Amino acid sequence: MSLADPRFRPREIAPTQDGARLAITWEDGVRSEYEPRFLRLNCPCAQCVDEMTGIRTLRPDSVPENVYPEAIHYIGRYALQFVWSDGHDTGFYPFDLLRRLWDGRADEGQE
Repeated sequence: MSLADPRFRPREIAPTQDGARLAITWEDGVRSEYEPRFLRLNCPCAQCVDEMTGIRTLRPDSVPENVYPEAIHYIGRYALQFVWSDGHDTGFYPFDLLRRLWDGRADEGQE
């Protein structure tokens, strides 16, 4: 990740107007909106992804449909940390990961 790349620099991070999703407007003008459960299911931490193999170990059926962030913390200038309503709080979501997750959804027609 390069902080010089505007795709990975958030201009604004806030809830959507209805409070249902997290919206990020990136420096390159793209606006992404993330549903809470999608973010929780994509947690990159060692409890959710095997560190040696990279295989996701988090079972989707273990994450409540209505999971939501109780708090969101900035980690320096490169990531967000969520405190989830299911008690999980160890994942750091680097901005490049968040952008790649969004771009991947768009590539799959899931905007």
